[in-house]
Amino acid sequence: MVDRRLGYAIAWVVCAVVAIAIGIAAVTTVGASVRGRGPLGDGGIERSTQGQGRYDPEVAVSPLPGAEVVRQTVREEFGELDVKCRGAVAYATDARPDRAAGWDVVSFEPGPDDDVDAVFSNAGRSIEFEVYCNRGRPELADYEENTLPADDD
Repeated sequence: MVDRRLGYAIAWVVCAVVAIAIGIAAVTTVGASVRGRGPLGDGGIERSTQGQGRYDPEVAVSPLPGAEVVRQTVREEFGELDVKCRGAVAYATDARPDRAAGWDVVSFEPGPDDDVDAVFSNAGRSIEFEVYCNRGRPELADYEENTLPADDD
């Protein structure tokens, strides 16, 4: 009876160690893939606290002095969006829909922010995407295509 309990205890410890090892491997792998996705934290960004001495997420972000400016145009079927990075701070400077193909700009966030986004629509479709500054260069963070519900009026 004692040998059986000891066997169960050893099996439980082995299973716990294996589960912890799998968990650590999973978190390490996911963390590695997330680290390259934009500024996590305040690296390369100044947030004005207006002398309050505390962090306020609603306060505007601004690039660090001397940050390099990198411009890029995102071109897709919907048209174009001009994006500018100054360090880790993103700006969307112009949105040009492909009107000949029926696209229109629903909205775009000009920044400055850690990322900027735009929404384009064409009849029953919309495309929403987000661009952030990865090491000072514009990079697509999220791209989402949606089918809009039919208008039954």
